[in-house]
Amino acid sequence: MDKQMTTKEKILYVLKKNGEVSMKELASHFSISDIAIRKHVQVLLWDGFIKKRTERQDVGRPFLLYSLTKKGHHTFPNQYDELPVTLLEDLQEIEGTEVVERLLQHRKQEEANELLTQMPDGEFDERMLAMIELQQEKGYLMDYTKHENGDYEMKIFNCPIYNVASEFKQVCKNEKRLYESLFPDSEVNVSSYLTEGANYCSWVISNNKKVAQAN
Repeated sequence: MDKQMTTKEKILYVLKKNGEVSMKELASHFSISDIAIRKHVQVLLWDGFIKKRTERQDVGRPFLLYSLTKKGHHTFPNQYDELPVTLLEDLQEIEGTEVVERLLQHRKQEEANELLTQMPDGEFDERMLAMIELQQEKGYLMDYTKHENGDYEMKIFNCPIYNVASEFKQVCKNEKRLYESLFPDSEVNVSSYLTEGANYCSWVISNNKKVAQAN
């Protein structure tokens, strides 16, 4: 997390990663007082960046849950203006679905080529960490975990081309091809998608399993 974040930016960051959270859960991410956090939350509510709803319990008093509004989601990097959905829809209507799919695939291949030129020719771990850093610079908000078997799991909480991916499922398929081209000796699997309502996309890139099996 960027240490230079303001309190309001950090609140938005926490909500982006965790979906709905209570004030108690939100406060656990801060070292400042609960009163100070509540003041910042109230300003974000007034400004329309977050919303709240009441959660009722069978036992105990109701409590409030906070989450991002559409305006709040749009504070995170987004390439919507660069690759507008409306233009792709117009192209699909004029030229057909196949042309749009080829265009999206070409764009993703260009992205893969760009990443390859910036990634080191080192070991798997070195290449993975370089790729993650490059993707974060492009606006992907992600966490990653290295498992005991050497596999990497990436959880992507913000996708900068989410709007396009929501309308054109080919984008997610192309994302898988991108990781496969960056790590040709690995297996790439995804278990959840933001575009299907999950709180994050979950990708697992294996540590050269195909090589290990071949040997």
